[in-house]
Amino acid sequence: MVRSSAVNSADLLPVARRRGVVLVDAIVGTILLGVSLAVMLGMLGRAISSQTQGEELQTAAMLIDEQLNLVLARGPDSYGKQYPLEGPCDAPFSQYRYKLTIDGGQGGDPYRVAAMVSWVSAGRERAVSCETYIAPRLGDDPDPPRRPEETVTREF
Repeated sequence: MVRSSAVNSADLLPVARRRGVVLVDAIVGTILLGVSLAVMLGMLGRAISSQTQGEELQTAAMLIDEQLNLVLARGPDSYGKQYPLEGPCDAPFSQYRYKLTIDGGQGGDPYRVAAMVSWVSAGRERAVSCETYIAPRLGDDPDPPRRPEETVTREF
Protein backbone atom coordinates (compact mmCIF):
# COMPACT_ATOMS: atom_id res chain seq x y z
CA MET A 1 0.00 0.00 0.00
CA VAL A 2 1.30 3.41 -0.97
CA ARG A 3 0.57 6.42 1.06
CA SER A 4 0.37 9.88 -0.28
CA SER A 5 2.72 12.41 1.28
CA ALA A 6 0.69 15.41 0.31
CA VAL A 7 0.68 18.11 2.99
CA ASN A 8 -2.55 19.71 3.85
CA SER A 9 -2.39 23.46 4.72
CA ALA A 10 -4.77 22.87 7.64
CA ASP A 11 -2.16 20.59 9.28
CA LEU A 12 0.56 23.29 9.12
CA LEU A 13 -1.46 26.00 10.84
CA PRO A 14 -1.07 24.77 14.43
CA VAL A 15 2.75 24.47 14.04
CA ALA A 16 3.03 28.02 12.67
CA ARG A 17 0.87 29.34 15.49
CA ARG A 18 3.02 27.56 18.07
CA ARG A 19 6.18 29.06 16.56
CA GLY A 20 4.65 32.54 16.69
CA VAL A 21 3.66 32.09 20.33
CA VAL A 22 7.17 30.89 21.22
CA LEU A 23 8.68 33.94 19.49
CA VAL A 24 6.35 36.32 21.35
CA ASP A 25 7.17 34.53 24.65
CA ALA A 26 10.89 34.93 23.98
CA ILE A 27 10.52 38.65 23.18
CA VAL A 28 8.37 39.32 26.27
CA GLY A 29 10.80 37.36 28.46
CA THR A 30 13.77 39.33 27.13
CA ILE A 31 11.98 42.63 27.76
CA LEU A 32 11.07 41.60 31.32
CA LEU A 33 14.65 40.50 31.99
CA GLY A 34 16.00 43.82 30.68
CA VAL A 35 13.59 45.87 32.80
CA SER A 36 14.39 43.89 35.95
CA LEU A 37 18.14 44.24 35.35
CA ALA A 38 17.73 48.01 34.92
CA VAL A 39 15.78 48.21 38.20
CA MET A 40 18.40 46.12 40.01
CA LEU A 41 21.25 48.31 38.72
CA GLY A 42 19.40 51.42 39.92
CA MET A 43 18.94 49.90 43.36
CA LEU A 44 22.62 48.92 43.45
CA GLY A 45 23.66 52.51 42.71
CA ARG A 46 21.48 53.84 45.51
CA ALA A 47 22.78 51.20 47.91
CA ILE A 48 26.41 52.13 47.17
CA SER A 49 25.60 55.82 47.59
CA SER A 50 23.90 55.17 50.94
CA GLN A 51 26.83 53.07 52.12
CA THR A 52 29.30 55.82 51.20
CA GLN A 53 27.20 58.44 52.97
CA GLY A 54 26.98 56.27 56.09
CA GLU A 55 30.75 55.76 56.08
CA GLU A 56 31.34 59.53 55.81
CA LEU A 57 28.89 60.25 58.65
CA GLN A 58 30.52 57.64 60.85
CA THR A 59 33.97 59.11 60.16
CA ALA A 60 32.70 62.64 60.92
CA ALA A 61 31.13 61.44 64.19
CA MET A 62 34.43 59.83 65.19
CA LEU A 63 36.33 63.06 64.42
CA ILE A 64 33.84 65.14 66.45
CA ASP A 65 34.23 62.73 69.35
CA GLU A 66 38.01 63.05 69.09
CA GLN A 67 37.87 66.86 69.20
CA LEU A 68 35.50 66.89 72.18
CA ASN A 69 37.71 64.40 74.03
CA LEU A 70 40.75 66.61 73.40
CA VAL A 71 38.91 69.58 74.91
CA LEU A 72 37.84 67.45 77.86
CA ALA A 73 41.35 66.05 78.46
CA ARG A 74 43.17 69.39 78.14
CA GLY A 75 40.52 71.54 79.80
CA PRO A 76 38.16 73.97 78.08
CA ASP A 77 39.39 77.02 80.02
CA SER A 78 42.65 77.51 78.12
CA TYR A 79 42.19 75.17 75.17
CA GLY A 80 41.73 77.99 72.65
CA LYS A 81 44.96 79.70 73.79
CA GLN A 82 47.09 76.56 73.41
CA TYR A 83 45.53 74.77 70.43
CA PRO A 84 43.83 75.83 67.17
CA LEU A 85 40.04 76.00 67.28
CA GLU A 86 39.67 75.18 63.59
CA GLY A 87 41.58 73.59 60.77
CA PRO A 88 41.98 70.38 58.79
CA CYS A 89 41.85 67.06 60.62
CA ASP A 90 44.99 64.97 60.88
CA ALA A 91 45.92 62.47 58.17
CA PRO A 92 44.37 60.26 56.82
CA PHE A 93 41.28 62.45 57.33
CA SER A 94 42.68 65.65 55.83
CA GLN A 95 39.62 66.10 53.57
CA TYR A 96 37.63 66.80 56.77
CA ARG A 97 37.81 70.15 58.61
CA TYR A 98 36.87 70.85 62.23
CA LYS A 99 35.75 73.96 64.07
CA LEU A 100 35.36 74.32 67.84
CA THR A 101 33.44 77.00 69.71
CA ILE A 102 33.96 77.32 73.47
CA ASP A 103 31.73 79.71 75.45
CA GLY A 104 30.86 80.30 79.10
CA GLY A 105 32.69 78.97 82.12
CA GLN A 106 32.45 82.10 84.27
CA GLY A 107 31.97 81.66 88.00
CA GLY A 108 32.14 77.87 87.93
CA ASP A 109 29.48 77.49 85.23
CA PRO A 110 30.12 74.79 82.66
CA TYR A 111 31.60 75.61 79.28
CA ARG A 112 29.39 75.17 76.23
CA VAL A 113 31.53 73.38 73.64
CA ALA A 114 30.30 73.02 70.06
CA ALA A 115 32.23 70.97 67.53
CA MET A 116 31.56 70.91 63.81
CA VAL A 117 33.18 68.72 61.16
CA SER A 118 32.70 69.56 57.47
CA TRP A 119 33.74 67.90 54.22
CA VAL A 120 32.92 67.89 50.51
CA SER A 121 31.05 64.88 49.17
CA ALA A 122 29.83 64.50 45.60
CA GLY A 123 30.43 68.20 44.98
CA ARG A 124 28.32 69.28 47.98
CA GLU A 125 29.48 70.75 51.29
CA ARG A 126 28.37 68.53 54.17
CA ALA A 127 28.68 69.16 57.89
CA VAL A 128 27.87 67.51 61.20
CA SER A 129 27.89 69.26 64.56
CA CYS A 130 27.56 68.37 68.22
CA GLU A 131 27.20 70.52 71.32
CA THR A 132 27.89 69.61 74.93
CA TYR A 133 28.73 71.12 78.31
CA ILE A 134 32.08 70.54 80.01
CA ALA A 135 32.76 71.49 83.61
CA PRO A 136 35.73 73.75 84.27
CA ARG A 137 38.76 72.40 86.06
CA LEU A 138 38.75 73.53 89.66
CA GLY A 139 42.07 74.45 91.19
CA ASP A 140 45.39 75.20 89.61
CA ASP A 141 46.69 71.67 89.38
CA PRO A 142 48.95 71.32 86.35
CA ASP A 143 48.41 68.53 83.89
CA PRO A 144 50.15 65.42 85.20
CA PRO A 145 52.81 63.84 82.98
CA ARG A 146 51.20 61.18 80.84
CA ARG A 147 54.24 59.58 79.24
CA PRO A 148 54.99 56.00 80.25
CA GLU A 149 58.13 55.54 82.30
CA GLU A 150 59.52 52.99 79.90
CA THR A 151 58.99 52.57 76.18
CA VAL A 152 56.69 49.78 75.16
CA THR A 153 58.11 47.61 72.40
CA ARG A 154 55.70 45.55 70.38
CA GLU A 155 56.65 42.60 68.28
CA PHE A 156 54.69 41.94 65.12
